[in-house]
Amino acid sequence: MGEREFVEIDGSEGEGGGQILRSSLALSLITGRPVRLRRIRAGRKKPGLLRQHLTAVRAAAAIGSAAVEGDALRSGELTFCPGRVTHGERRFDVGSAGSATLVFQTVVWPLLCTPGRSRVTFTGGTHNPMAPPFEFIARVLAPLLRRMGARIDVSLERAGFYPAGGGRFVAEIEGSSLAPLELQSRGEARSFRAEALVANLPVEIADRQLAVIGAAFSWSNEQLHARQLAGPGPGNAVLIELSGEPCAELFSAFGERSRRAELVAKEAVDELREHLSADAPVGRHLADQLLIPLALAGGGCFRTLAPTLHTRTNAEIIARFLDRRVTFEREGEGRVYQVRVG
Repeated sequence: MGEREFVEIDGSEGEGGGQILRSSLALSLITGRPVRLRRIRAGRKKPGLLRQHLTAVRAAAAIGSAAVEGDALRSGELTFCPGRVTHGERRFDVGSAGSATLVFQTVVWPLLCTPGRSRVTFTGGTHNPMAPPFEFIARVLAPLLRRMGARIDVSLERAGFYPAGGGRFVAEIEGSSLAPLELQSRGEARSFRAEALVANLPVEIADRQLAVIGAAFSWSNEQLHARQLAGPGPGNAVLIELSGEPCAELFSAFGERSRRAELVAKEAVDELREHLSADAPVGRHLADQLLIPLALAGGGCFRTLAPTLHTRTNAEIIARFLDRRVTFEREGEGRVYQVRVG
């Protein structure tokens, strides 16, 4: 594995999940520093590398010509020694309903940091309750990255819901220089839109969910949209989108067998209400995903609700690889925090 000093990571620390693995792989490729991970996902019900984690490892190894040991299902230890990151046409398939959007999050940062252009096809779960849905990447994260100077586009070819998976989307990524970003206040001129997605299920499910959302916020029919998606298996999701300045946000909830459609809609409604109750432009999930691009840009800041353990753990991993510090400062006695990267 060479003589370079390894960054040693305990995968059970903090939130103890796959985020530690994905961030470590991405930052290893960016910095050229090899990493050794132990006790990967040790506290989870199924510890070690599952299919989506293994796909992320192999995707990172493919774009970075990395030497890897421990890349096997359920492995709890991994050594990863990166080579040179290269662009090109690539395809990565989770082989299950595991999240393809999380595999995207592993390779997007090193590809953005490297000159060249890639067209990457991701296959697997595109709408997974344990990961951001494709629409979050397309409507929230990618526009902010473009504002920072990134050249990136994503397009959905077919949806993949749990348990069938089989979804597919394409990311066009060109190496770019990222500029710092500040997201401090939520503008007043914002529009709201709700979508209920169904794949291989009756559209009546979506109509019931939209009725709940419309009643909760007194929204017009023009703000409520039922959408039928093509995909290999059945699935349902509710998406509520806020658009406007300084950034868009999207809140989601996912249907599952034996769970009433109305309860799925109520989950998304409650998440939106919590977000609107505080004057912070950045939601909890977006806060987690902004840390790496801001660190790569040299800094930035934003206001959000109390950071999750996921976000705080991600900040600790960033500090192990980059000369960047992430601080979380509570504003008075309220629920809003100022997050600074620099």
